[in-house]
Amino acid sequence: MSPSPRLGLLVAAVALGFLFLPPALPALLILALLAAAAGDAWAVRSRPDLNRTMPGILARGVSAQLVVEVEADGAAARVRQPVPPDLQLDPREADGRLAGTVVPRRRGRHTIPPPVVRVEGRFGLGRVHHGGGDVAEVLVYPDMPAAHRLVTSVRQGRFRDPGVLTRGPLGLGTDFESIRDYLPDDDIRQVNWRATARTGRPMSNQYRVEQDRNVICCIDAGRLMAAPVSADPGSGVPLTRLDAALDAAVAVVLVADEIGDQAGAIAFDNDVRRRLTPRRRGGQAVVSAIFDLEPTTADSDYELAFRQVGGGKRSLVIVFTDLLEEGAARSLVEAVPVLARRHHVVVASVRDPDLDRAVRTPPAEVRDVLAASVVVEALDARARVAAQLTRAGAQVLEAPPDTLAAACVGAYLRAKARSRL
Repeated sequence: MSPSPRLGLLVAAVALGFLFLPPALPALLILALLAAAAGDAWAVRSRPDLNRTMPGILARGVSAQLVVEVEADGAAARVRQPVPPDLQLDPREADGRLAGTVVPRRRGRHTIPPPVVRVEGRFGLGRVHHGGGDVAEVLVYPDMPAAHRLVTSVRQGRFRDPGVLTRGPLGLGTDFESIRDYLPDDDIRQVNWRATARTGRPMSNQYRVEQDRNVICCIDAGRLMAAPVSADPGSGVPLTRLDAALDAAVAVVLVADEIGDQAGAIAFDNDVRRRLTPRRRGGQAVVSAIFDLEPTTADSDYELAFRQVGGGKRSLVIVFTDLLEEGAARSLVEAVPVLARRHHVVVASVRDPDLDRAVRTPPAEVRDVLAASVVVEALDARARVAAQLTRAGAQVLEAPPDTLAAACVGAYLRAKARSRL
């Protein structure tokens, strides 16, 4: 129980009566006010019914609704919902009913405390703070809506690899299936000229997408992946290299589910932290296994992780790592031939837009020139690592964080179209 501001104002006003009235009268009035406040608070001592509604699974950077309903039997109630620092809630408190927007700022498992309600008595003199209730756990996944948009574009034949001029839809197989009417996005090489001449209208060959191919995402969770990269300035959501890598890995495994391939994953630093062997419809299992990965301070052991892929069925192996530190990438270059002898290897890395911007922006002072020289040296080292990986038999893919997922899906579909799996 606690007094209300109204009670404080009334007691202060009555206390002025000690200057003009007999002391007993103001003292009696103050005691009466205190008794009324105690009775007011006693009347609302029972905890009101609370009903909190929010999704149990959220996506990083994607807003969702959180609603807290209060049933206080007509009494004035103000509800407040505390949240951990990795979740942003606006507003956090309201009168009677709280309807807020929650934005997860970090992946993983987060605990949301129970809401707190302040109920005032009928006369506004006393109030009671009620706590308790159930603690809720919220799972924050990578950017699932973006991944599902890529899946939809692949399903509808509208996918285009950003930055690459394509001829017709990606992901076409090599097995002939049927002849259909020509579509504007079809590759000219798909045109069936005999059927076109026979029917008098453009006709295209339809190819069957090969299935049962293996796709394995090797996710580096070592110290290099803790480095931040720039995100959308309007989102206000921080982004690490591991965040961008997981967004891309999720998109790849969900696309694999869509086209009938088998998806698996390996997450590692100096040890193997998560491992899922490729299986059909394995995308959701991969998402559930890797969504709460956090980078560690250990140096990554690429050879150990690549041995887990083993000498099984030929697969597409996408290695999500960082190439900016030339010394740390030496072990990656030495380990890639272990995979490249049997599998099609793609090394995917986030390209930091801030570094590119530092090189392109004209310097305004000496400090800018020095900063640009450091950036140029880092980018040159990155280019040398990429060249070494290419010579070792891997395809190197670099893209900004907002297009890395689409670039990885494009590399996957091109590998299928060219029968490299």
